[in-house]
Amino acid sequence: MIDLRMKSCCCGCGACSQICPKQCITMVADDEGFLYPQVNKDNCINCGLCEKVCHELNPYDAHNSLKVFAALNKDEDIRLRSSSGGVFSLLSESIIKAGGVVFGARFDDNWQVIISYAETMDGVEAFMGSKYVQATMGTSYKDAEAFLKDGRKVMFSGTPCQIAGLHHYLRKPYENLLTVDVACHGVPSPKVWDKYLSEITGDQRNAIRDIQFRNKENGWKHYSLVIDYLRKEKLMRESSFHKRNPYMKAFLKNMTLRPSCYDCKAKCGRSKSDITIADFWGIQNINPQMDDDKGTGLVIVNTEKGAGAIEFSKAHYHEEKYEDALKYNPALEKSVSAHPKRETFFGKLDKSASVVKLIEKQLRPSLLVRVKHKIKKLLPS
Repeated sequence: MIDLRMKSCCCGCGACSQICPKQCITMVADDEGFLYPQVNKDNCINCGLCEKVCHELNPYDAHNSLKVFAALNKDEDIRLRSSSGGVFSLLSESIIKAGGVVFGARFDDNWQVIISYAETMDGVEAFMGSKYVQATMGTSYKDAEAFLKDGRKVMFSGTPCQIAGLHHYLRKPYENLLTVDVACHGVPSPKVWDKYLSEITGDQRNAIRDIQFRNKENGWKHYSLVIDYLRKEKLMRESSFHKRNPYMKAFLKNMTLRPSCYDCKAKCGRSKSDITIADFWGIQNINPQMDDDKGTGLVIVNTEKGAGAIEFSKAHYHEEKYEDALKYNPALEKSVSAHPKRETFFGKLDKSASVVKLIEKQLRPSLLVRVKHKIKKLLPS
């Protein structure tokens, strides 16, 4: 049975819970808000399936990509509503037109993130746009397997560890399955997100109308976190540049990520995805003609199946070099390091009346650093 000794050895994909024939593994949130498997030992029959499907125990080998592209969806409206170049929508459209099913991350009624599925393009819209919170997997692997066995085409999108978890869960290849992962920086705590939302909206979740982690009204490179909500029947907008927003700063400074993200076992093609999609950061230096600051997608083709899944007739695209993409997108291969005050932050989280103030305090540079910075500004250049 799964014996979790270190939390850094669990990515929370939930494959163990979904594969258990006796349903004796439950995913339970810890003090930081991350889900971990909890085994009911009285019902366990020691079949060993949970260990066999664990990606952390059985990581796949690294895999080199076949081709790399910069891509822009020709539909400007879709690209505006997408985090980068609108490639996810193109991939989804071909699956839906074939009568298939698309799995992706969406908000639930409480504005937490879950993995769900859609059978129409209207349903797929909920999956568009980045969501910087770890998604709850639910029964998504089981649901995908049922569709696959029924002969339906399935596109399953998620973080590299979620895609690796799916392949381990299925335990065999399916020709009608297309897997798409993202270049992942790491997944933040749902608990931190919950506290942040409560503080911003006054705990009125039913008043929220829309959340965009990557609003591009000020440009793709200067995206903002936007929350639209009602207050006294008036539509309010909380909008802040990502480098100034407390929640985003804590995420980008690696203070709120899951422990396993600091040593990810699914990078370097180890997820076994057919396609990897991401923002093509640095494209203005690599190929300026593919950059209009409305969002450029990075498309990494990992398999022949992935190569055949891209509908390039609806995109502007150009083949690039993997080395160039990696230079500006290190998350493809490298895990980030934990913020030095991560443990202090989570240790104080439940005791703090304001998560925003707690974040700002923990991210505030030390007095020595502030003094050095002030002296440097005063010195002649």
